[in-house]
Amino acid sequence: MTNNPEPPVLCIGSALWDIIASSSRPMKPGDDVAGIIRRRPGGVALNIAIALVEREQPAALLTSIGNDAQGDALIDELVEIGVDCSYVTRIDDPTDNYLAIEGTAGVVFGAIADCASLEKTGDKILDPVRNGQLADSSARWSGSVIIDGNLSISTLESITENHDFDDAHVSFVPASPGKAERMLAALKGQKGTLFVNKTEAEILCEATFETSIEASEALCALGAHRAVVTDGPNPSALCNENGTISVTPPRVEAKTTTGAGDVFLATFVGAEITSTMAVDEIMEAAVNAAADHVMKDTS
Repeated sequence: MTNNPEPPVLCIGSALWDIIASSSRPMKPGDDVAGIIRRRPGGVALNIAIALVEREQPAALLTSIGNDAQGDALIDELVEIGVDCSYVTRIDDPTDNYLAIEGTAGVVFGAIADCASLEKTGDKILDPVRNGQLADSSARWSGSVIIDGNLSISTLESITENHDFDDAHVSFVPASPGKAERMLAALKGQKGTLFVNKTEAEILCEATFETSIEASEALCALGAHRAVVTDGPNPSALCNENGTISVTPPRVEAKTTTGAGDVFLATFVGAEITSTMAVDEIMEAAVNAAADHVMKDTS
């Protein structure tokens, strides 16, 4: 574990095994092609926790992992990496999995997320926050928290209703365009930063945007305290009460896009905790970290 006196960032949401297939050539529906298939730890909350630890920022997972061999192997690997798994809820169900097919440029062709155990466990994963394990029972958690959209709507609503993180620095991330609408529950009565890509912003706002700047401003108008919108190789934007800033990522050759948003968020949150950089510098560091990630050869 990292010998850092700072409290961990609580990463709340999915922790599972990623099964990623990378095709050897462009694909269309029905194709059967050669490629590479690999398994690695995954899930939005888990990916962010790993990225934080790699940047020497302590991180603790609040999630559900099965009491099976896959779950044991996942926990063992995370502990080896340095992620605090002391507060993980283990249940007698299979460990969750995520299956994705990536094209030749690393863009996801299609994916299925099986988060059945996380959905089933519900807000029980928050017990360590509510029973005093993570903080004195007379006080709420006041550190940094990252909440991913794989949590059920009822769990997201429970967090707001129970005021679990009213004193915390909260970041929300939808996990995927298909789960973006769940963030509407998180936006109600909860101050925090919403991290989305432009597609997810369009789903939330029920509108089409030309740029990430337009999208971030629309999200703030919708109720976000602060909104950060990424758009792949195009400029990313941040909007808050002080206005909007935009940063253009470096041009790179992408080999994988899976997890790039998680690296962006982890870099952003970690920099806010440990550095004195201005917000535009933090955005610059985040887009550069994501660019480095998509260039990685994961074969």
